[in-house]
Amino acid sequence: MSRYGITLLSGGLDSTTVTTFARSEVDHLSAITFYYGQTHSKEVECAERIAKELDVDHRLLDISFLGEIAWYSALTNPELFPLPKNRTEIGFGVPITYVPLRNTIFLSLAAALLESSILKSIESEGEDPERISASIFMAPNAIDYSGYPDCRPEFYEKAVDTLNEGCKIAAQYNIKFEIHTPIINMSKADIAKLAQKINAPVHLTWSCYEGREVPCRSCDSCVLRAKGYEEAGLIDPLFKNLSK
Repeated sequence: MSRYGITLLSGGLDSTTVTTFARSEVDHLSAITFYYGQTHSKEVECAERIAKELDVDHRLLDISFLGEIAWYSALTNPELFPLPKNRTEIGFGVPITYVPLRNTIFLSLAAALLESSILKSIESEGEDPERISASIFMAPNAIDYSGYPDCRPEFYEKAVDTLNEGCKIAAQYNIKFEIHTPIINMSKADIAKLAQKINAPVHLTWSCYEGREVPCRSCDSCVLRAKGYEEAGLIDPLFKNLSK
């Protein structure tokens, strides 16, 4: 069986944990990182270092035009929308850090890249389609999260059906995309424990919405990450790395 996979690697704790997990799940794994006009590129730089550390083929895709389309967000348009800090009710309502349809767009682009690789293996290299599987690994979380609607299991259950209705590998070769979201129902504490268990290079990650020398520790992402490590009883390797 030839197991083809693609993982969406943002450079943060969650996607790094999932990418590390995905390495043992497929034979041919690629990681894709999107530069979409976010407020800083630090997480992109981290993703490049993480992919190198994990020895995973890495694609950096510049889709910075997305910032002009999905402009109603503090992550793509901080001049208009200040980044919320120290929110007391994280996960209730959809915050201004939500980027309109970001995961829908990311998922479609990742699937297109994976399908291209599979079609090449079948139509140019003669691989047997009956021995091929197609897996997309993503790191949404619906437990300790900011409240984004495209991080819920219901979204991915419907999205995979849409992909398979519109792709050649399913229509002609009966190869169905599978979307794997292994941490979607985990707490941040459980994710931190899993990252440690599988030796994910968490010390290279960046979760903060800002691109400073050290994390701000007050944005949603920083607060949730700190909460997870505290509840897990672990020390965040990122801060050990920054203190050196």
